[in-house]
Amino acid sequence: MNERVANVVSSDTGWGFTRRHERAARDEEFTAFVAAATPRLRRTAYLMCRDWHLAQDLTQLTLARMYASWGRIGRNANLAAYSRRVLMNAVFDQRKRRSGAEVVLADLPDRPGDPAGPTAELHVTLMRALSTLPVRDQAIVVLRHWEDHSVDTVAEILGVSASVVKMRSMRALGRLRELLGEDFVLQ
Repeated sequence: MNERVANVVSSDTGWGFTRRHERAARDEEFTAFVAAATPRLRRTAYLMCRDWHLAQDLTQLTLARMYASWGRIGRNANLAAYSRRVLMNAVFDQRKRRSGAEVVLADLPDRPGDPAGPTAELHVTLMRALSTLPVRDQAIVVLRHWEDHSVDTVAEILGVSASVVKMRSMRALGRLRELLGEDFVLQ
């Protein structure tokens, strides 16, 4: 009787060790992905919401959602594209929930001895103009022109057709030109 119990315990221990080892390897893969993808995701989230704290929250939400399904997507998916899609869905969900009375300000108070150069003014001007666009158009402009993705990649990330991306991109850029003026040139 003791031999049978010993055999059952040893077989469970071997199986448990294998599962722990697989989980540790999966967690190690995910940790490497997080280290590589977090700066890009946070930057994209910031461009979409213009609030570093909210961008961090959206990035964490994206990573949490990805971890929950990591066993399914870890080896089979284009992780960069998948993470952008999850992030954009989180941004869209957040925009739906946010109160219409809530206003996010990107302007920081002036600090003595820190004159704002043309780069800071340009950044603020571009962010204000971008914030006037609908959220889907913001996503298209950010993914297409800031992150420099192809039309097809943006269409896949947002779950729309390539023609929708082209049309909305053209309209969004036209709106930005109206706001910034035709002679506004990025340097």
